[in-house]
Amino acid sequence: MQKNTSKSSVANVFSGIFRNQLFIPIAALLLLALFNFIMDPSFFAISFGHNNAGNPVLSGRLITILDNGSELAILAIGMTLVTAASGGQDISVGAAIAIAGSVILRVLCGGQVSPEHLQAPIIVGFLAACIVAMLFGAFNGVLVAYFKIQPMVATLILYTAGRSIASWINNSQLPIVNEPKFGYFGGLIPGIPIPTPFLIAVLCMIVIALVLKFTNLGLYTQAVGINESSSKLNGLNPKFIKLLSFIILGLCVAVAALIKVSRVSTINYSVVAKDIEMDAILAVALGGNALSGGKFSMPASIIGAYVIQFLTTTLYKFNVRADALPAYKAAVIILLVVLSAPVVRDKLSSLGKKLKSGTRVKEVG
Repeated sequence: MQKNTSKSSVANVFSGIFRNQLFIPIAALLLLALFNFIMDPSFFAISFGHNNAGNPVLSGRLITILDNGSELAILAIGMTLVTAASGGQDISVGAAIAIAGSVILRVLCGGQVSPEHLQAPIIVGFLAACIVAMLFGAFNGVLVAYFKIQPMVATLILYTAGRSIASWINNSQLPIVNEPKFGYFGGLIPGIPIPTPFLIAVLCMIVIALVLKFTNLGLYTQAVGINESSSKLNGLNPKFIKLLSFIILGLCVAVAALIKVSRVSTINYSVVAKDIEMDAILAVALGGNALSGGKFSMPASIIGAYVIQFLTTTLYKFNVRADALPAYKAAVIILLVVLSAPVVRDKLSSLGKKLKSGTRVKEVG
């Protein structure tokens, strides 16, 4: 009897694990970590040193993952809300980052190519980018919520025209910011060895966690995504919730744009944040969130973002050619996304239930 009870408890544990939405992204992270540990344990080496300016700095591939994955993690926050509320995805975030980044440089450089001094405080440039990015987010949201256009089609407009708009803002010039403090946002703050982008990402995570905890945003977003008609009958405004999700994504875009342009103190309109929208969507899918809308897990999406960056860094580590990188990446991501699909998760959960019920039958016997 005790042996059967033990088997039943094991079955319960496995059933619970498979049902947990964090299972797939964490499992993927552990598999990548195990693969790298077997192939090259030095992958996890972290060293402490000083840069050319004499400031302390941590270096290593894990630090690179946390650093380079930060913009994607920030975008995953907004993309998760958009997906949950609208049942679709915004494919224009890369182009929107180019626009927001161009606005920052326009404000800071004042229309000059390489001014010796900032023409406006950095906070003013960032706030201008927030306003512009949120306006473009609202534009996408209006098309989706009020004109009932499918999200991917609605955002295709900005995806197509966004980088041209970004170039037009600065008259096709490539402004350069010469103020060292501007580089702090995409690099390191003197005296702090942890990359600033990661600190910014953590701050964004804390903010969204507090918002979801102390407001009904998460509940309302899920309600609209699960059944728009039912949520309307319960007193919610589905159109406003969808619009709000796109505006929040716009704010995330502005933060990511600040980091992107700060890394190099300039911008390349055709290259900046190229294909990042696909990675943001994959992060949401890898987090086990239904791409058709409804229930979501913000932590799972954020972990998914860092898993994708982990995969990218791993492929670079093993000298995968840059032009072949998307193919390798797509193959692994397809496998991970399939495993995280609700249908597969339900199958795994039902398998756990069968094991559990089989154990109970033996106990009765």
